[in-house]
Amino acid sequence: MLRSPGLLTLARLRRDRPAMVSGVAALLLVGLAVAAPAVGAVYGVGPEETFAGDLDPYGMPYGVSGGVSASHWFGLEPGLGRDIFVQVIFGMRTSLAIAGTAALVATAVGAVVGGVAGYLGGWADAAIGWLTDVLLALPLLICAIALIRPLELHLYGPRDPVPGWFRAVTVAGLFGGLGWMPIARLVRGQVIALREQEFVTAARASGAGARWIVSRELLPHLGAPVLTGLSLLLPAFVAGGAALSFLGLGVLEPTADLGRMIYRSLGYLQTDPAYVVFPSAALFLLVFAFSTFNEGLRDALDPRALR
Repeated sequence: MLRSPGLLTLARLRRDRPAMVSGVAALLLVGLAVAAPAVGAVYGVGPEETFAGDLDPYGMPYGVSGGVSASHWFGLEPGLGRDIFVQVIFGMRTSLAIAGTAALVATAVGAVVGGVAGYLGGWADAAIGWLTDVLLALPLLICAIALIRPLELHLYGPRDPVPGWFRAVTVAGLFGGLGWMPIARLVRGQVIALREQEFVTAARASGAGARWIVSRELLPHLGAPVLTGLSLLLPAFVAGGAALSFLGLGVLEPTADLGRMIYRSLGYLQTDPAYVVFPSAALFLLVFAFSTFNEGLRDALDPRALR
């Protein structure tokens, strides 16, 4: 019995146990992050709530492992007194929101640019290829570091308070605007391979216009490479956003963020090592789960992986 490409992809993916396990883990982490407000409400602690009474005169949490207890599962942040568990789940929410938005923007731009280059060919392909090569030579994080502060100073001035949403939008916009090149190359190569296929030649010979060929003949075959590219960008942008926050250029207080938590925790490596472990483990699991699942998804989407 013939099966659709979607069912064949799902069958290949189900046979890949590491991909399935990592996919379930990624779904659980995403679900926890999306439901962070509800989880915080059930948990009984808000992201900005502090527990100064549970800190000693030096700002360190009472108890073992940074104040881990039935009331505070991951303990408390030294000095600030915020619940680490709540900060971690809201931090994952922040990371996924920024990375997901940036990945969607980069995928959309890359798909359009790569599709135009591959379909038109000639001078358009050469010009777009040159632009893509130039932008690929620019390190994404270095460009983001170089642009974030000048943009803030240009719009708000050196003494004006910067809204928390502005930094998040800036990071997502920079990642999306500077991260589309791999998708463009992927889509361009796929379109070049497809435009010479017999079904495209037959459609062109029958008088079909460019709009018909692109929408009916090319787009249905671009789903796999676009999905693969999107899934590869997401963990990269999660890690990149955390790196910017670690350097003090990510989202601002009081918005929860994993990278900023990891940076603050380094000052308590000896006195409160648990503070280092929990946000670092959350970031590692988030990136590792998506990366491992992406490997399985890429193999499953490849029709040559299994006949």
